[in-house]
Amino acid sequence: MTMNRKTGFLMHELYMWHDTGSAALWYPAGLKVQPGEHAENAETKRRMRNLMEVAGLYDKMNHIAPRPATEEEILRVHTPDYVDGIKAMSAENGGNAGEGTPFGHGSYEIALLSTGGTIAMVDAVTEGRIDNGYALVRPPGHHAEPDIGRGFCIFSNIGVAVHHARHAHGIKRAAVVDWDVHHGNGTQRVFYEDPDVLAISIHQDNWYPADSGHLHQTGEGDGKGANINVPLPPGSGRDAYIATFERVVAPALRRFKPELIIIASGFDGSIYDPLGRMMVTSTTYRKLTQIMLELADELTGGKLVLSHEGGYSAAYVPYCGLAVMEELSGISSDIEDVFAEFVDVAGGHQLYPHQDDVIKKAAALADAVPEG
Repeated sequence: MTMNRKTGFLMHELYMWHDTGSAALWYPAGLKVQPGEHAENAETKRRMRNLMEVAGLYDKMNHIAPRPATEEEILRVHTPDYVDGIKAMSAENGGNAGEGTPFGHGSYEIALLSTGGTIAMVDAVTEGRIDNGYALVRPPGHHAEPDIGRGFCIFSNIGVAVHHARHAHGIKRAAVVDWDVHHGNGTQRVFYEDPDVLAISIHQDNWYPADSGHLHQTGEGDGKGANINVPLPPGSGRDAYIATFERVVAPALRRFKPELIIIASGFDGSIYDPLGRMMVTSTTYRKLTQIMLELADELTGGKLVLSHEGGYSAAYVPYCGLAVMEELSGISSDIEDVFAEFVDVAGGHQLYPHQDDVIKKAAALADAVPEG
């Protein structure tokens, strides 16, 4: 555990009112699909916040208030036609932003507040009001592309926030590290030709989106080398993730030398998640946070922002989130992760040859990152 840090935390009740409708996991209900609760619902986020309060961390955080992103800020990433379409559907009864991204009445305004939450946390960190911070925002953002919503994401929360950091704070080089179990295709597309944003995505191989997040996708034009994908095989656990961060993420960041680091923080890499097939527990997320804190201290003067993405186990997301918040703040609690106790001693956490092969190939990509 590190020394106590001034850690920001951001959440808003309206995030919980974003309506994804009824579904079976993610598939829309119908005559052949019984209605149920959509996997991307408010409960995982509420329970993470609730566990923080029970653990005594919530009241010790520096609470940052979100504000709505402006249309001008959103249009730095998204096309006018796409934004206008979301606005029009939201003003009526809602609709679908594109691929698997249903939303209800008013979700346009909520999505603006979600993006604005990530922006507000970036402001707080870059202005030195806090050391680091976690934006528990909803809807998520890392799948959203400039002209289409995908995978429950409407606007690119992190993409817009990076552009804001450039315009408002003069940040020249930023890095995005995505540990969500699904490929950060939206972030990749937004910055694919940009040499000043290093995008690293660690995800389950060929999971979602299909045929996305491959090793050979390293950027184009001026952005060549500034995009790294680490498509870990299904079933990867503790040692594979730690090796990825030590052998790929750390060298890439040190070579790139960002002024700001943002983590796309999805907890769907956990072994208990219904929409992923990895073996991560809160123990691993804790270690990854330690690594990222050390890198942020070394490279950015501690400027580290986390923006919430996926994670669909209502029972388990809170424990992963609490472990991350404890490390960010340096404040320990007496809450034990009883769920991790069963998994951390189970087989399968060692680094297997087929996992090591992927990491070796990704490590070679880190050597080609544009130098800062």
